[in-house]
Formats: sequence, C-alpha cells, structure tokens
Amino acid sequence: MAIRQKCDKKRFALLNATLHLVNNQGFHDAPMSKIAKMAEVSPATIYIYFENKQDLINQLYLEMKASFSAFAFNNYNEETCVMESFKQIWFNIANFKLNKVEEANFLSQCDNTPMIDDAIKREGLKHLQPLLDLWERGKEESVIKPISPYLLYAFTIYPLAFLTNKQYKTSCELNQEKLNDAFQAAWDSIKL
Repeated sequence: MAIRQKCDKKRFALLNATLHLVNNQGFHDAPMSKIAKMAEVSPATIYIYFENKQDLINQLYLEMKASFSAFAFNNYNEETCVMESFKQIWFNIANFKLNKVEEANFLSQCDNTPMIDDAIKREGLKHLQPLLDLWERGKEESVIKPISPYLLYAFTIYPLAFLTNKQYKTSCELNQEKLNDAFQAAWDSIKL
C-alpha cells in the first residue's frame, strides 16, 4: 500500500509540475527535464506514468476537466427549472475560474490551442454532458434559443475566461454585483 501511495504522489507531482510550467512558460517551453526537476523525480520516472509529453498533457487535461466538472455541477439539480439550473452551473463555473486559477488557465489554454489531441478533447467534452443535456431540455421547453451548443457555450461560458483573466480582473473587479450582471447578460443572450 505504501508503494502505491508513493507512486500516486510522484504522478501527482508530475501533473502539478506540468500544470505550473505550461501555465507560466507555455507548452513548448515546458520540456520533460524541467517537469522532472520541478516534480523532484528523475526524467526517466516520467515514462513510468506517461508514454510521452503529449500523453502527460492529455492526462493532465482530462484530470483538470474532471475537476472542473465536479466543481461546475456541485449542488446541481436537474429537476430545477432551466434558468435556475443554468444559474447554479454558471456561478459554479465562475467560482472555479476565480478560485482554481491555475486549473482554469490551463483549460483556457487548451481550449485555444491544438495542445490536446482531438480524441482527448472529445473525451473531455463528456464531462460537460449535464450542461449539454440542460441546454437540450431548455430548447425542448422553448426556454433557450435553438442554436448549436458551441454557440451557447461561446455566449455564456467562454466570456467568463475573459472576465476572470487576471489581466482584466484588476480593471474590472468581479464583485457579486458584476457577477450577477455577467450572468444576466449570459442568460439574456441565450433565452427565448
């Protein structure tokens, strides 16, 4: 059992080092040697857990997506009306982006670059299924515009990345009033 814990610790250290380096130096400036050094393991240890750097990045992405979805769907009740359900998810995502900054930054980078394999991105999308199901229900109930889920995401969730980016957070402090306004703007953009 102690050996298993030690292995999990090393894997966790490698994932954390990768997260930090990719966020601060970019994907290409995060070589395996730096990842190993920051994780305090030998470079060869990486290959016990991951096939290569791409596998390491892909696995980190999937773990971050799982963490994101756990946060996003915390206290979510699919029995609630569409608007209230969406509001719960939206504010959970806002809180994730405000409180899990490194993870949110990494996921934003992944959304905007070809760092992640397409098959892994599709697997990561499965974590958003409750939101996609909610939007589908909203369309069926004529509460949400009958548009692509990509457009729904672009107009409601994606702006949170802009608002929570530390570069813009300082000039537009996200207090509760501004978050409420941002939610209302997001909801207004997709409601019928």
